[in-house]
Amino acid sequence: MFQMFVLYCLCWRCCAGVFDESVSVMEGDSVTLNPNISVIPKNHEDVTWKFGAENSVIAKISNKNLFFSIFDNVLGGRFKDRLKVDHQTRSLTITNTTNEHAGIYKIEIDGEKLTTTSFTVSVNARLPVPVLTFNSSQCSSSQYICSVLCSVVNVRSVSLSWYKGNSVLSSISVSDLSISLSLPLEVEYQDNNTYSCVINNTISNQTTHLDINTLWQPYEDSVSLPVVISAASTVGLLLIVAGFGIFCICRRNRKHDQKVQTQEEEITYVDPIIHHRKPRKSIKEEDHVEYLPLALR
Repeated sequence: MFQMFVLYCLCWRCCAGVFDESVSVMEGDSVTLNPNISVIPKNHEDVTWKFGAENSVIAKISNKNLFFSIFDNVLGGRFKDRLKVDHQTRSLTITNTTNEHAGIYKIEIDGEKLTTTSFTVSVNARLPVPVLTFNSSQCSSSQYICSVLCSVVNVRSVSLSWYKGNSVLSSISVSDLSISLSLPLEVEYQDNNTYSCVINNTISNQTTHLDINTLWQPYEDSVSLPVVISAASTVGLLLIVAGFGIFCICRRNRKHDQKVQTQEEEITYVDPIIHHRKPRKSIKEEDHVEYLPLALR
């Protein structure tokens, strides 16, 4: 029963000449709303363009004398110098669009509600390029895991996502509010997968690819972290052994120097004393010698 009711409403809208169309435009660009001329009777004289829930008249086209009027001073002048109309197609063009121009536009024939075409226009802000940031000190941790943050600022009606190849890893969305978004990603050391951060809305997207090599580049320029640790341990051990050997050699040389110095201090040098003796007087032959008789008993 409900399905029959919905079908009846759709048929009534079509027969009544009511047509809805959704249009998206990038902020700053122009958008043209083209009505379906086949459903607009050509014998009607006036075509009126209205905007918003208040149905504010922004343009009128007279089919009889090809005269048109533009009311761009309504709604605080948000359409000032931004509206153009075409007599033949009865189309309406909004130039240099902003978020203020998003909403519902209606074209009516002589005010008849039975012949109405409406357009729902959404204005999307130009998307910034996602920015990737990371802490280099964290990328050198022993867990070999690096956290990368993808960020965008002042965005609305967008989704921010991390992709691994063509698969979505994580995503976050924002509605009409203009805020900043951030989405983290953790990657492992020597991961061979490709990652990209994508921001998109209904009509465009911006992508920033992650080069994993840049995360670990400061450490791969020399050698990998395990090799550095092993080499540092080996060098440290060699330095300890060399230092101990040098200490022993220096200590032995110091003892030898002290021993030599001690021996040098114990030696006493005495100056030699030479005594000159008078030579004995020899008996000359010419001296008188008396011999005494020796009596034997």
